[in-house]
Amino acid sequence: MAQGFLKVKGTSIVDENGKVVPLRGTALGGWLNMENFMTGYPGTESGFHTALTEVLGKEKYEAFHERFLHQFFTEKDAAFLKSIGMNTLRLPFNHRHFEDDMNPRVLREKGVRHLDRVIKLCSDQGIYTILDMHTVPGCQNPDWHSDNNTSYAAFWDFKDHQDRAVWLWEQLAERYKDNPWIAGYNPLNEPCDPQHVRLPAFYERVGKAIRAIDPNHILWLDGNTFAMEWKGFDALAEVMPNCVYSIHDYSKMGFPLGTQYDSSPEADQKLEAQFLRKCEYQHRHKVPVWVGEFGPTYASSDLDPHFEKTNRGRYKLLAAQLSLYERYGVPWSTWCYKDIGMLGAVSTSDSSPWNKLIAPFNAKKVQVQIDSFLRQQSQEVEDLLTPLVEWIDKVSATATKTYPSNWRTRDHVKRNVLYTFLASSFLQEYAELFRGKSDDELDELASSFSFENCVPRKELTDLIAKTVADSQ
Repeated sequence: MAQGFLKVKGTSIVDENGKVVPLRGTALGGWLNMENFMTGYPGTESGFHTALTEVLGKEKYEAFHERFLHQFFTEKDAAFLKSIGMNTLRLPFNHRHFEDDMNPRVLREKGVRHLDRVIKLCSDQGIYTILDMHTVPGCQNPDWHSDNNTSYAAFWDFKDHQDRAVWLWEQLAERYKDNPWIAGYNPLNEPCDPQHVRLPAFYERVGKAIRAIDPNHILWLDGNTFAMEWKGFDALAEVMPNCVYSIHDYSKMGFPLGTQYDSSPEADQKLEAQFLRKCEYQHRHKVPVWVGEFGPTYASSDLDPHFEKTNRGRYKLLAAQLSLYERYGVPWSTWCYKDIGMLGAVSTSDSSPWNKLIAPFNAKKVQVQIDSFLRQQSQEVEDLLTPLVEWIDKVSATATKTYPSNWRTRDHVKRNVLYTFLASSFLQEYAELFRGKSDDELDELASSFSFENCVPRKELTDLIAKTVADSQ
């Protein structure tokens, strides 16, 4: 039984008796907020839904999607999370499952029904949930994971987008205000406000709106620029009460094209310096830190002939990050729980109907470089990009300084041309893979994501279980 609502006390999260509750968990990405690398489609989630609806028809697609959402997380998944010591599950969701862009401010039953179901499954296992609006009207950042078809984060420039986000949070606060198993609300995922001051202003606004209805739940606030910086937050008159300030702490040493983690003192110092830089604001104001996302990707035999050696290094990186967060006493949440084999604790099987159906298409995604996560170096693409990037930098001295501040010209070109325009052009080809599938075949595809048909990444889950056990 939950010991009342969780709340912030100093730099800790405590229950109603004042006992510190160390939150350790993961996120249900790929579920109510789908991402291309996690389930295999190109481009954005809304494009995926549109393309498959066109191929299958509205009724047949809706039935398939319902089955997918149900199979993705059941009581067996919740029990598994508990078995490895996790006590928190972050629930990312796309606002479009709760509100139609063409019928705004009308709550959709589908989204809340599935959210209710998973919250209950988790609470039955003693697992807290954090509600995360991963995609808002207008898109809060320029990337695919905010369901952005244009790379333009219009959320910041149109008040009505912000009004609708506040409205939806008011509906959710009203629905869940009495549920102590909800650890709180994560109003925006990885916001990117080029002016830096509109984000803290929005947090003040949405915080007041939520707390007028629900004064008890914690707000989990992502930093600006993909949850990596806090410029502009000092403009607030005071630090917002009962809030936890979230960073996302991915390391390039855990991705295919970066310098790989080698367990050296220099690599560990780099990890710690990156972590401390991101949470300087929290330490200065003596407020809680939450590492809301982190984790490496994992190599496959298809793309990396040395995948076993590569993955041993990735597990060592994950162990180093977990050790760092435990040493600083901060709650953490890995990204993510379940996917098709990129970085999930649990993955669909290579022999599953889903993986077998999309395998040739995934190979094409690698070849044409339309997936930010599923990539190898492509000389053909680099030979095309390099002269364009060099020309842009020659004619525009400020191009490479364009926000987001951690991107350079090459990153902008890849995001706008490859991951957005080119990726979206492949949606119809991807959807055609599903044409003519019978109801039974679609059911088998959705069932690929059920726990009994998935494969736990044992090295990862054992590492998490050991980290939790050692801390107790």
